[in-house]
Amino acid sequence: MKTSALFLAVLLSARSLLLAAELPAEIPLWPGGAPGSEGKTEKELQVKNAAGDVTSVSRIHNPSLTPYLPAPGKANGCAVLVIPGGGHRVLAIAHEGYNVGEWLRDHGIAAFVLKHRLARETNSTYQIEVESLADTQRAMRLIRSRATEWHVDPARLGVTGFSAGGELAWLVSARNDNGLPDAKDAVDKQGCRPAFQALIYPGRSATILPTKEVPPVFLCAGYGDRQDISEGLAEAYLRFKKAGVPAELHMYSNAGHGFGHRAGNTGPHGAWLERLQEWLTAQGMLTVKKP
Repeated sequence: MKTSALFLAVLLSARSLLLAAELPAEIPLWPGGAPGSEGKTEKELQVKNAAGDVTSVSRIHNPSLTPYLPAPGKANGCAVLVIPGGGHRVLAIAHEGYNVGEWLRDHGIAAFVLKHRLARETNSTYQIEVESLADTQRAMRLIRSRATEWHVDPARLGVTGFSAGGELAWLVSARNDNGLPDAKDAVDKQGCRPAFQALIYPGRSATILPTKEVPPVFLCAGYGDRQDISEGLAEAYLRFKKAGVPAELHMYSNAGHGFGHRAGNTGPHGAWLERLQEWLTAQGMLTVKKP
């Protein structure tokens, strides 16, 4: 009996180690520490559910990427930076991050979930348009710097964001460059302009003021969301159209805020990622490039 119990314990331990090994490893955006976070040693705070899965994170001082890479035979070369929401106070890292990364990976699209510094959590010294935006721009540069290694086409790297993350996705779509030629860091020599943007119930929709230079956009929200998002995003769509930017809008009548990607999502809004995939196909982003 004791032998059986010991065998079971060893088996469970080995299974736990195997599962841990299968989880993607986080990659720091700045291995030597993020500019503006000097001296901050506070440990990251994670909230877990009953199953032990991390559902949200905060107190982020060492921003990072978690890669979800398709199998080589399945990868189509397209890649997406995924930015979870959470009001700039926390990151809803599961249903607006990891779950989305897994879905994209399983459909041949490389995904990179961003943990960025939070500007509105208690006692934060960070700012949305300074450190949070810098983390987003740096993430785009880092992905492009390792494009060959990760089998990613730099010309087909886009961004998607949810709620507060949608705000950052819009900001990097509007404020970007083709690289910093005088930078000492090789990563910073890479451009941070997205090839496309997918804004999912983005925060501060009224501040989205596109010009014709911004990348094509996929917009998605719920009819039951806050007025500034549901009506604000509809108005933003019209501004994209007026600016001549290719745009597609999905407004789901049975959805509110924060639906993200969960197994329990039922109804049309549960298939929004399929609509995004269709849109990416129409934009030519999923076409496998011949060598």
